[in-house]
Amino acid sequence: MKKVLPVLVLAAIGMLLVLTVAEMPTFGDGQAPAHRGVMDKYLRDSAQDTGAINTIAAIILDYRAYDTLGEATVLFVAVLAVSAALYQGEHHA
Repeated sequence: MKKVLPVLVLAAIGMLLVLTVAEMPTFGDGQAPAHRGVMDKYLRDSAQDTGAINTIAAIILDYRAYDTLGEATVLFVAVLAVSAALYQGEHHA
């Protein structure tokens, strides 16, 4: 029984992932949610909404600030994890 439960959980997760991928829009679909005007709004309104001259900076630092903060946090934690894994516990003089 101890080995059956993890296999069932992994099978359920695998099935959920397969069903999720099956519902994704096809590659290059012009009607996909990612192509429904978000880019046009960013290009049209970024200077007025944010006051930034650079559109890329406006998108990264204003429109997607929390996402960028999350990515930076993930990178920081990854560096800490690698550092902790490589640390031998020896003190070097």
